[in-house]
Amino acid sequence: MTGPIEELLRPDLRGRTAYGAPQLEVPVPLNVNENSYAVPPAVVADMAAAVAEVAPTLNRYPDREFTDLRKDLAAFVGRSGVAVTPEQVWAGNGSNEVLLHLLQAFGGPGRVALGFTPAYSMHPIIAATTGTTWVDGHRGGGGEPFDLTVADAVAQVGEVQPNLVFLCSPNNPTGTALGLDVIEAVHDATPGAVIVVDEAYAEFARAGTTSAVALLAGRPRLVVTRTMSKAFALAGGRLGYLVADPALVDALRLVRMPYHLSAVSQAVARVALRHADAMLATVDVIRGQRDRIVETVRELGLEPVPSDANFVLFGGLADSHATWEALLARGVLIRDVGLPGYLRVTAGTPEETTAFLDALTDLVPDHLEAKP
Repeated sequence: MTGPIEELLRPDLRGRTAYGAPQLEVPVPLNVNENSYAVPPAVVADMAAAVAEVAPTLNRYPDREFTDLRKDLAAFVGRSGVAVTPEQVWAGNGSNEVLLHLLQAFGGPGRVALGFTPAYSMHPIIAATTGTTWVDGHRGGGGEPFDLTVADAVAQVGEVQPNLVFLCSPNNPTGTALGLDVIEAVHDATPGAVIVVDEAYAEFARAGTTSAVALLAGRPRLVVTRTMSKAFALAGGRLGYLVADPALVDALRLVRMPYHLSAVSQAVARVALRHADAMLATVDVIRGQRDRIVETVRELGLEPVPSDANFVLFGGLADSHATWEALLARGVLIRDVGLPGYLRVTAGTPEETTAFLDALTDLVPDHLEAKP
């Protein structure tokens, strides 16, 4: 952007580039961690009926408090064994809007947000849009490239003294989940901060991984955010939500736009939740393809990061962007996340996974990083 418009733009936004993963028509799209499986026909039929039911009333504003949706979300979260009330639930048009509400309410000029990178790239972008100062923390203190240990996390929050801390579990783009001990330690070390645990990929976590929802009781500054875009195969539905103390949820009403969730969005999400078992039926299959990717890329001499998400980050490439381009030339679109030597691939259907692995197998002899 140049010329008079850039001169009128806020100084802190000048020279920035808008977020956007490539949207290309390719046979095998595995770059944005979507669920490759379509919404089941029976659910589609119920969604269509629900939209038809609300359509005549679209001349009226929707329920501003999305009361019934919050009840349904609370019931779904409670299936994990942790009781949640509707008053603890908030929702928005994708989890990004929920994150925006948090930064609007608790960030802003003169305030600081800390995240441990590499992590979800939208966290610093949303922080910037709210005038919040972003600080890049770091990972790797535990000996592994992307580990985040208790000691390292506590030391960094102690140094920065942030107003908000973002923790991803499982983390994007690495796929690694956090132990609850890290979350507890960060919370206890920052009495003046809101702690946001981004659990967008929680449903894909390996057995034994506990959600941070289990930590909410007695911690009014702790927030757990989720999305229906991934495991629920509802990326086009744009529905994200969070669970937190009722007082924190109430604070978000100060910054949300009036009637921010349309009647159609509420109706579609409620149908998806009613059919939760059907919508989540592909999760185990996707986990299996994820683990297949980890095993196969390791056999090819590459370095996969153990994943609790629906994607795999793998390294050991001499020129990651060149490999990305070579895969694209073969009709396979994955994600260059900007980490030298690494690429990220979504676990898709068995057929999509095979197409990716076959293409990568052909490329590996010429794309491996030279070993010392």
